[in-house]
Amino acid sequence: MGIRSEFKEFALKGSAVDLAVGVILGAAFGKIVDSLVGDIIMPLISKLFGKLDFSYLYLPLSPVPENIPQTYASLKAHGVSVVGYGSFITIVLNFFILLFVIFLMVKQMNKIKKAELGDLPTSDEVQLLREIRDSLQKKSAP
Repeated sequence: MGIRSEFKEFALKGSAVDLAVGVILGAAFGKIVDSLVGDIIMPLISKLFGKLDFSYLYLPLSPVPENIPQTYASLKAHGVSVVGYGSFITIVLNFFILLFVIFLMVKQMNKIKKAELGDLPTSDEVQLLREIRDSLQKKSAP
């Protein structure tokens, strides 16, 4: 078996295609969550805390020249060592929101799977085993 046929077999497996679709959807979903946090949630939190914008919270680690604007983006652009903890707060919030939404999606998918499996007809063997189990339980009960 040549490398070409091995690669073709790998690429056409369902799991590889499912993984690719998952990565693409995950990236798109991540952008939605970024927008939700950056454009909706963080402005609301900023309003609650007195017009605070978390994305611009920083701590300079080296001397800051006086001739440049004192903003996070400007300091980084001019090579000043800066710890951007506001950006970190935003990214952590993104992560937890994404985690919660994925949890809700998986929970819903499990509920749907369970409902579908409950509707499946049981085989004769399974039905017979259930009757035997119930019969044994009746005999062992006082």
